[in-house]
Parts: sequence; structure tokens; C-alpha cells
Amino acid sequence: MCGILGAVSRTPVNQLLYDGLLLLQHRGQDAAGIATAMGKTFNMYKANGLVRDVFRTRNMRALPGYSGIAHVRYPTAGSAGNSEEAQPFYVNAPFGIMLAHNGNLTNSEQLKDEMFRRDRRHINTDSDSEVLLNVLANELQAAADGVTLDPPAIFEAVRGLHRRAEGAYACVAEIAGAGILAFRDPHGIRPLCLGQAETDDGVEYLIASESVALEGLGYRLMRDVAPGEAVFIDLHGELHSAQCAENWSLNPCIFEYVYFARPDSIIDGASVYAARLRMGEYLAERLAKEVWRGDIDVVMPIPDTSRPAAMQLAMRLGITYREGFLKNRYVGRTFIMPGQSVRKKTVRQKLNAMSVEFKGKNVLLVDDSIVRGTTSREIVQMARDSGANKVYFASAAPPVRYPNVYGIDMPTRGELIAHGRTDEEIRQAIGADALIYQTIEDMKQSVTDVNPALRSFEASCFDGVYIAGNITPSYLDRIESARLATPVPPVIDEDSPRNQMNLQFPIR
Repeated sequence: MCGILGAVSRTPVNQLLYDGLLLLQHRGQDAAGIATAMGKTFNMYKANGLVRDVFRTRNMRALPGYSGIAHVRYPTAGSAGNSEEAQPFYVNAPFGIMLAHNGNLTNSEQLKDEMFRRDRRHINTDSDSEVLLNVLANELQAAADGVTLDPPAIFEAVRGLHRRAEGAYACVAEIAGAGILAFRDPHGIRPLCLGQAETDDGVEYLIASESVALEGLGYRLMRDVAPGEAVFIDLHGELHSAQCAENWSLNPCIFEYVYFARPDSIIDGASVYAARLRMGEYLAERLAKEVWRGDIDVVMPIPDTSRPAAMQLAMRLGITYREGFLKNRYVGRTFIMPGQSVRKKTVRQKLNAMSVEFKGKNVLLVDDSIVRGTTSREIVQMARDSGANKVYFASAAPPVRYPNVYGIDMPTRGELIAHGRTDEEIRQAIGADALIYQTIEDMKQSVTDVNPALRSFEASCFDGVYIAGNITPSYLDRIESARLATPVPPVIDEDSPRNQMNLQFPIR
């Protein structure tokens, strides 16, 4: 999962984009990048690390301009260790384009071959975002009338991209001398929203992965970008939009509501916080049917995303709610750590159990989901070490049994604790005295209750239904083999040759 931003402002945009990335830092902690445009000149800086560590004053000063795009990366295709795959990406022809992408293409290898054999374009990294950028560039070249590029031509290029690209993608792109383009895949899997601010100098626009970035920067949420839609904001601040997909439907990724998105965001008209409260209510109804419910002394969340569900569950069942784990705010989200050994090491650095809340009690721990089981197993043991009598475990989401190929880093079936295991086998694996899962139907209904217009979801990691692209068992086998076989890339220092053209070398 990644976070993207695009802005057309009346004042210098570099600080706006930086502040926006801080609000989206939860969506990616591996790398960050900002690219701005001053006239027809692009400026860009990107590197591995958190936003606050990547950018220094000297970097910000080298990013002048009144429009730009930005990105925080959580790698799903390509390599977490390769700084060359930090975004935005850049291509010089036609016109000059920079692009930032959230999602994952499922036909990137086919497109890469087409780019070379048919379109005579060279892809030099393993990132599907570079593939997507070159598809857009090629379609813009075909749609443009000579050196003239107007909104109808841009929208025609996006139509061509939709016909070729499969998978999930929400993108922002800057076209030199033209403006900011944003578009979303025809299935509406990855989120994207549009905001507006009225200033003394005129209207400003901001596009972001989540509404929290808009509201935190003083922008009014106008609406979500529709599936298949393209939005273009020219450098005069004029907004243009068009539906560019022949067949489109809204199927938001339900894992956004379960885990990824901030609770104060609204995605496709549904409050993430309200959806998580409903998940807690449905989980309480399910738990009420279990005979061991009356054995619970206290309900505790696994901070932070499970807190709304845990609070609502405790309230519905009339059980005491307590905060038993103290979170270290300076350790990243363990689910998106790039390696299993790193995840195991990080759990106890991230959470500390307060023994006074556990000693001699039967505790129900509530988490948003169980993916690999590493965190769950460690947390159950921490509760026991702190004196808990019994440790029960509840998941606000159903078992994650299938790989996700649309932008969530869980593509290997062997990594998923629920793949090929029964609930009882999972309980034994994490060491809990009892385990209860949300049902798929109740999870989906939780979001529909908040916004009745949302009836269909991308929930492949739970139900194995892949709605975008022809995902076959052989396809899953290929990506798993590639993932397991990929060697760790060498560290690229500041003096090494660049694989993906960087507009600005790191300044010493």
C-alpha cells in the first residue's frame, strides 16, 4: 500500500506536499518522494526512509513550484531495498511526465514486453509503476495532436491506459507545462479523493489517497474520484473530469476499512471509524453465542486500529474495557515491515504489556486482523508473561486465507497463518485459549451499514475472489516463485549510477 498526493496551488507547493505526506505516513514507511514543477522544469527528491528523515531544508529549497506530486512507499512489486524504485517516476517523452502510483498491476510482465516489442520503450526497474508511467506516456503520444495537449487528448490517453492495464491503480501525474492528472482503476479498488480550498488568490486543488490529508491541510473534501474517472487540473486552476472506462464499478478494498486507512478518513462515502465500530458490534453478536463469553473479565485492544471495534464490543457485551498494551509510537507498523525476522523483533519493541491489567484475569484480546500470525503469537505470549489467567483472541476481520495481488504485501500463501488451516489449528498456532473470527458477510455489512451505496468490495484475501484481471493458480505460483527467488539488491550509494532517472541527486 502507498500514499499519493497531487496539488495545484497559488503558493509554493513543497511544504504542502511534505505536510500531506506526514498525514499519509501510515500508508508507507519504506521511502518518500516529492516532485514539483516550475514552468516546464521538474524538480524531484526521493529516498528510502520516513518522510521526516528523507527531507532536509536543503532538499525542500530545491523543490520550487506551484504544482507537484508526492508519494510514500510500501513496496508490493519490485524491491523494498532499492531506492531507485522510490517514487515519483519520470519519463521525458512525450512532454515530460512524472507519476506516483498506489496499487499493483497484474499484467505488468505482459505490458513490459509490449512496451519493448510494440511501443519501443525500455523499462529499467522491476517496478510496475514505471510500466504504468510508460503506458500513459505512450497513450499520450498517440492521443496528442502534434505538440498540443488538451484535456480531451489527456482523457483519451487514460482511456487507452484503462484498456491495457489490469489490476488496481490510483495515480497522480504531472505533465510538464500542462498540469496535474489523477485517475483511478475501473474497479475502484484503491482509494483516491479530491479536495478544494478557497484562497484570496483563487481556488486550489489537492488530490490524496485519503480524506484525512485534505482536512488536515485545510481543504474541503469535494468527492471521491470515481472508478475509471480521470481528473485534470490545469496550471490555471481549471478543473476538468471525464469517465474514461467503458465498464466500471465501485469495489473498494475492504482492507482499507479493516486496517490500512486512518480512522478519521472517509473513503468512498464511508467513515472508516464508523465501519470499525460496526465491526465491533457484529463481532459482539457472534461472541455472545459462544459459551466462553461469560468467562471474560476484561476486553483489550491491540493498539491502534482495533481500538474502535474493541470498545464497541466491550460496550455491547457489558464487559470491562482496558488498555493493557502501551504502544511505542516510534516503531513502524509491523504488518508492513519488509521481512519476517524484522517483524518478530519489532513486536516487543512496539508494544509493552502492563502487568497490573493482566494479572489473574481472563483477557479477551481484540485485533483488527490476523495475517501472518507473528504479532498475534507474540502478543498472546506477552499477555501470559504478564500474569493473564486465560487469553482469548478475537479478530474483527475474517481469516486471511488467500494472497492479495492488488497492492497489499501478502502474496505468498505460505506466509498466511490461515491458509490451509482450520480455526482450531490457528488457535493452537498463536497459543490462545480460544479464537473467534468475524464472518466475511458481517465484515462487508459493517461498511455497507455506514454507506448503503457500497454493496461490492475487493475482499480477495478473505474470499479468494479476484475482481480485476485473470488471476489463476499458475499466476499466483509465478509471483510467489519470483518473490521467494528475488535476491537482496546491493545498497546504492549517492555516487552509484541511477537505474531510474532522478531529477535531483541527493545533496551532501
